[in-house]
Amino acid sequence: MNLKPLGDRVVVEREEAKATTAGGIVLPETAKDRPQQGKVVAVGEGRITKDGKRRELQVKVGDTVLFTSYAGEEFKLGGEKKVLLMREEDILAVVG
Repeated sequence: MNLKPLGDRVVVEREEAKATTAGGIVLPETAKDRPQQGKVVAVGEGRITKDGKRRELQVKVGDTVLFTSYAGEEFKLGGEKKVLLMREEDILAVVG
């Protein structure tokens, strides 16, 4: 991937939405929930604090993270691949 986030920004690949319900009903694209979990694929260098020092991010590439369904901005990369670009503060938790 040629996308390098700046500062405290993080690139997340959102998990795929489920295509069927537990009962086996196939969902159209418009009825699918937006997954609130994804995998970190790139991180910035960190936020610059008030004293001028750079604070590293708490997440790293490969972490599975939780975020709100409307966090970040969605971008298309290389055809069909979509990623989210968000600030570290938009991430709620790391799934361990």
